[in-house]
Order: sequence, then C-alpha cells, then structure tokens
Amino acid sequence: MSWPEGGAAARNLGLLSRIWHRTGSRARRLRLRTRIILALVLTTLLLSALLSVTVFALTRQNLLNGRENDALATVGFNASVVNRRLSPDIESEALQNLVSTLATPEGSRPVLRVGSDWFQPSFEFEQGDIDERLRRTVEGGTPARMRYRVRDKPFLVIGIPIPGHNASYYEATPLDEIEDTLGSLGLILASAGGGVTLASAGVGFWASRRLLRPLVDIGEAAQSIARGDLSTRLEAGAARELVALTDSFNEMVGALQDRIARDERFASEVSHELRSPLMTLTASLEVMNTRRAELPERARTALDLLTEDVDRFQHLVEDLLEISRFDVGTAELDLDVFNLLEFVENAVSATSQVEVPIICDLVTARTRVRADKRRLMQVIDNLLSNAQKYAGGAARITLGHQMKEVVIAVDDSGPGVADDEKEHIFDRFSRGRQTVERGTTTGVGLGLALVAEHVRLHEGRVWCEDRPDGQPGTRFVVQLPIAVP
Repeated sequence: MSWPEGGAAARNLGLLSRIWHRTGSRARRLRLRTRIILALVLTTLLLSALLSVTVFALTRQNLLNGRENDALATVGFNASVVNRRLSPDIESEALQNLVSTLATPEGSRPVLRVGSDWFQPSFEFEQGDIDERLRRTVEGGTPARMRYRVRDKPFLVIGIPIPGHNASYYEATPLDEIEDTLGSLGLILASAGGGVTLASAGVGFWASRRLLRPLVDIGEAAQSIARGDLSTRLEAGAARELVALTDSFNEMVGALQDRIARDERFASEVSHELRSPLMTLTASLEVMNTRRAELPERARTALDLLTEDVDRFQHLVEDLLEISRFDVGTAELDLDVFNLLEFVENAVSATSQVEVPIICDLVTARTRVRADKRRLMQVIDNLLSNAQKYAGGAARITLGHQMKEVVIAVDDSGPGVADDEKEHIFDRFSRGRQTVERGTTTGVGLGLALVAEHVRLHEGRVWCEDRPDGQPGTRFVVQLPIAVP
C-alpha cells in the first residue's frame, strides 16, 4: 500500500523528536529572541505533524474500513447468487454469462473458479492477478481478503469458497479513488501544517519582540551609559512587573552620576587649589636657580631633584585640570588650518629630546589640516613622552593620508603591549602591566587618556597595535577626519 502504516508514523514522530533534541542543544548558543521563535516554531511543527499524522491515519482507516465493509457485503451476496445458480450440468457459456451479469460496484472485477476453469468478464483483472497466498487460503475453505497492487493500481481482493461445487468466487475492488483522496488530504495537511508553522513564526517574532522589548531597552541604556551618557534613563512602561527593575536601574544610574560629578568637582577644585602654591614654588625655584653658583654641591643636587619633582607635579596638575575640563564639558576646540608635516616637525623639535625620523609621502606632505594646534601638540608630546618613558624612545613617526582623514603613527621599540591591555591602555590611570612590574613608571596614567580625549574632541580615533614591520614594539595610531583639500 502507498499509505503510511502505524510504524511509519511512529518513525516520523521519532525523527521529529530527534530533530527537536539536536536543535535544542544548538539553540542554547543563539540569541534569546531566536530561541523563543525557534521553540514556538518547533512546538507548532511537532503538534501540527502529530495532528496531521493522526487525522491522516484515522481518515485512511475509516475510508478503507467503509470500502471493505461494502465490498464484503457485495461479495457475500454475489457468492450466494453463484452458489444457487451452480449445477453439475451448467455449461461454460452460462457460467460466463453468470459472472458478467453479477451486480458488482462500478470498477469491481469478479472472477469465478469452477474446478480448473476460470471465468472473468474483464482482462483488467484475471486469475493470474490473484495473490497465491490468498488463493491457497480460499481454496482451503476459508474466506480471505488482501490489499495489494496490481500493475501499479491498488486493489482490495476478497475470496469466498463455494462448498459442494469445488468453486470459489473472487472480487477485486479498486482503491485508487481512496488513494487519490488520501494523496489530496496529505497535501492539504502538509500545506496547512506549513502555513500554521509560518504563522507561528510570525506570531513568535511579534510576541518575542514585544516581550523582550524591555530587555532590549535595558541593554541599549546600559550601552549608552558605558559610552559615557549618564543622563540615560529607563521609562517605566506598561509592564508592572518591570517597574521595580526600572526604578532600581534609574536610581543606580543617578547615584553613579552623582558620584562621578562629586569626584570630578573634587579633582577640579583640588587641581585649582594646588595650582597657586605650585606657581609660588616654581617661582621660588627659579629664583634659587639664578643663585645656583652660590650654593654648595649638595644643595645644588637637592635643588635639581626638587626642580624635577616640581616639574612633574606641575604636569600632573595641568593634566588633572585638562581632564576636569573634559568632564564638565567646557573643553572647546580652537581650530586653525596648517600644514600637517610642518606642524609635526615643529612639534617633535619642541617636545622630543632626541631626533625622531618622520616618514611622509608626497601627498601627505602637501596636506593641510584643520585642528586645534595646542591639543594636537599635546597629543604628539604625550605619545613621544610615553615612548621615551616606557619604550626607550620613539623609533619613527609615519604620516599618511586616507580620503578625508590623516593618520599619525608613532612607533617605538619597546616590549610591546599585551593584547588584553590594548583596549584599556587609553583609560584613565591605566598603566601597562610590564611597566609596573619593571618599576619604571613615573606617572599616574593620564597621558594616553588625554590623547584619547583630545582625539575624541576632534571626532577622530586612536588605538595601538603591533608594529607592521614585524619589529618588536608598539604603534600608536591617531586618525583625524580633519583633512582639507
């Protein structure tokens, strides 16, 4: 037969269960929304498949049982007619006419065996088409029925023995109509299951989007806060279950904002308070340096150490003041248009104690940029100072030109920066692990943080990477979208 039996249906359900299990293990690595949609789709698919198999099996069984009961009644009636008409002296022509005049349903094919002779009105189904097992059972005196295909057509063949006449009556009832009906039903069920599955995917997408919208809002708010926008707040929304979470989140952000504001005010006020006595101390040191020749050797040594520490302390206070301007939002650009190569050459001459080679192509050498000279000077100064303190000095500076951007790359020959530190090296008070372990640090980690703030104020980018020439060391790259024709 061409219809799934109970075992086939069970195998189909088992296959769906294995797909569910394997897909479920992979779904744990997917996004939450995808997992919700996938779970709903697979559940709908499994239920629709189970319902379709059940409906198909019940419909098939009912159709076949109905056709079989009708065929049994017809075959039993025709067999009784044949039994009454049979006699020892009946002729073959009369038997052929008898078989031809039997009341059979449309499409049914009767076959009569009397002794060794066979009689059938149609050659579409004849004695050779009767299954051997069915024939032996009937000729043994037991009525039997069997469903099988004859020349690729489904038939229900019923055989009844006629005792006392050495005869048996067979009738083949076609089942192609039922097969076509079941084929159409299967197509309809499959289409309906597919449609329901697609609809469930749409419903799952809509429902997951609606249900997960608060989580998405929380994630976006957290990202915004991580980028520095502490004014971000969550709206309460209509879900009462999320009111407590929203309130706690907003209170936490508010407390964080107040804490940072207090720290910023403290740093700014302390820096301003330190600036006045520091200026007095610097002026006093200048006076003492004018009388340096009158001081004894030990006093001159102490004066040099004090001058060095005061200079470093003055740079620290200036860095703190600069950072505080960024924090309170008062940092502004004083833009000028100038030649990049000439500016970098002057900056290196003014800030570096050693000669640093500058590599520049012809296009970049003619490039004029629009930037804040003071801030860009501090960017170059801090990068060169960082290389001098921690990497033995800058190896070279490379200038490049890309569309509407200029690139300033400073290479050093130091031990390099670990991959896990490259993302955080521009954070405030961040110092490399190798620098701390060697004990060579003399700063508090504000130099590169100021570089990042100045570059960000120019709407540019700064990052560090390994040197592209394969030599040991690090390349610090500043990219500024400020190039002009």
